[in-house]
Amino acid sequence: MPDERGEVIRFAPSPNGWLHLGHAYSALFAFETAKRLGGRFLLRIEDIDIGRCRPEYEQGIYDDLAWLGVEWERPVRRQSEHFADYERALKRLRDMGLAYPCFATRKEITDAIEASGVGLARWPVDPDGAPLYPGLYKDIPRAELNRLMWEGRTYAWRLDMEKALARAEEMNGGPLTFEETGEGPRGEKGLLPIDPMRFGDVVIARKDVPTSYHLAVTVDDAIQQVTMVTRGQDLFPATYVHRVLQVLLGLPAPRYRHHALIRDESGRRLSKSAKDMGLRELRAQGLAPADIRRMIGL
Repeated sequence: MPDERGEVIRFAPSPNGWLHLGHAYSALFAFETAKRLGGRFLLRIEDIDIGRCRPEYEQGIYDDLAWLGVEWERPVRRQSEHFADYERALKRLRDMGLAYPCFATRKEITDAIEASGVGLARWPVDPDGAPLYPGLYKDIPRAELNRLMWEGRTYAWRLDMEKALARAEEMNGGPLTFEETGEGPRGEKGLLPIDPMRFGDVVIARKDVPTSYHLAVTVDDAIQQVTMVTRGQDLFPATYVHRVLQVLLGLPAPRYRHHALIRDESGRRLSKSAKDMGLRELRAQGLAPADIRRMIGL
């Protein structure tokens, strides 16, 4: 276990909406863990989704965190300014023969699943609830691949997970694990095994954006020398993919500390997509940071 005095912990929101109570919990959890351990706290802006991320949301992140009393090191790393880092990592995976271009649209994937005889309702889904990729375009002939590229078809880069996991285990000298110092969704903790096949051939980059969440966060955590990743339990399974990428890319493995999620009265976790009330709205209603802490149990 690394010396806790040297811990580096980050909070990494996406500026695609206003921060809500769940974000407040994650930010304060990370900030106070770093402060308690005498470590460093970093803020990272994960803005690779150019279409949805907006400057006002990014400014809102800074305003809300400052209002909560969170302090972070500067300059802030913004992912949109570091695409070259992700391109290099992607090239390495491609050179290893572990990434392939996928031209399938969502409709093609849905149609293929329906045509399989299994049907969409019974088709396996990944931990995020998306149907597992049925393998379209995975092993197409080189001539067909070149033709599709020449036509300028939109594509995504997928990780051949079966090959990637086998290669990672070979490089690791055995099965991959990660250290959970918090608690997984079912109370998991300690040195835990991974099961990245649950994600299938996950997307790691797109034609217009040379990365995905999985690839960018893995590269960034290594570049920023993050030693402990704190985040919500909804991202617990993502660790499986990140560990595979860390080994393949020769990157260090941080420890992980997943925490419980803030939920509404019905038990639903808060989200931007559901338009849950943002911190800026609560602040406008006259609430103080101490009120936010009481609401989230900190």
